[in-house]
Amino acid sequence: MPDEVWFAFALTLFAGLSTGVGSLIAFFTSTTNTRFLSWAMGFSAGVMIYVSFAEIFPESLEILVDATGEVAGNWLTVIGFFGGMILIALIDKIVPDIGNPHEVKKVEDMEESPQKARAKHPELLKMGTFTALAIAIHNFPEGIATFTAAVQDPTLGVAIAVAVAIHNIPEGIAVSVPIYYATGSRIKALTYSFLSGLAEPLGAVVAFLILMPFLNDILFGIVFASVAGIMVFISLDSLIPAAKAYNREHSSIYGFVLGMAVMAVSLLLLM
Repeated sequence: MPDEVWFAFALTLFAGLSTGVGSLIAFFTSTTNTRFLSWAMGFSAGVMIYVSFAEIFPESLEILVDATGEVAGNWLTVIGFFGGMILIALIDKIVPDIGNPHEVKKVEDMEESPQKARAKHPELLKMGTFTALAIAIHNFPEGIATFTAAVQDPTLGVAIAVAVAIHNIPEGIAVSVPIYYATGSRIKALTYSFLSGLAEPLGAVVAFLILMPFLNDILFGIVFASVAGIMVFISLDSLIPAAKAYNREHSSIYGFVLGMAVMAVSLLLLM
């Protein structure tokens, strides 16, 4: 396989396994740095939204216009963009409410002993399992998006992988807290958290096996436009609300603006 494909796989693995980082943070710190998480998630949203509109969408449009003509190319780009949004919205509809991966969790939620927690909330194991499953389902299209972007442009792939990795850290906390409560085992909580992240590289494998053999300019342009739609939806539906929930001050918007600025400067330096 070409080096860029291996690199793309490595990026998706890095992004996916960052859910385990959330578990490690939960287990080795006594309090949640909500200001930092708010800033970091805002930063991630800024990167995703800026790169979607300033780089991915225009590149998809250029590819599709060259391949199909101006009118068809514009239509296909828009269809691909909103198709990506619809895909991730449908996934949200499928995911059970009990396993909502966007629910904010904090390290402080584990102050109570697992025995007391189980007595008060006997459904914790089910909640943790569904949360892990929900995050895995969400991570699958994110893996396709990261892999596709990295194959086309490794630098762009790095930016998306970092943004997705930041996004996955609090999701790791959301898995580990109820699993730890339910089982009393940090190892099990950490394992569930890591496994939920493996859907990210699994999405990359599916993209490689199913999409790559048929990847002509038209299909690639549509997939690339869908990647932009997926990332914008994740930012608006998940990252920004969670960033605001972690910290009600201005940390999230400062992070958001900085994320856009860093992405803008990076793209300018690579021109």
